[in-house]
Amino acid sequence: MLISSNTLKDKVEFFEANDLSTLEKQIAKKIDDNQAIMLEVHHVSHEVTIEPKTGKKVYSAVVHFKGVK
Repeated sequence: MLISSNTLKDKVEFFEANDLSTLEKQIAKKIDDNQAIMLEVHHVSHEVTIEPKTGKKVYSAVVHFKGVK
């Protein structure tokens, strides 16, 4: 295991869920987790697609976290 004293400056995380409320919960949990390591939300991008085989909606999001200055 490597231990480094360097702080994270940027972090991008991807999320996917079958409903919007689950996606929101996943993102909210990660925001709380990342605040503990001094990262805040810089940008959020999201979209809804239809799964071709099942016809169900799939919600996805990308969250860009940046270090707190």
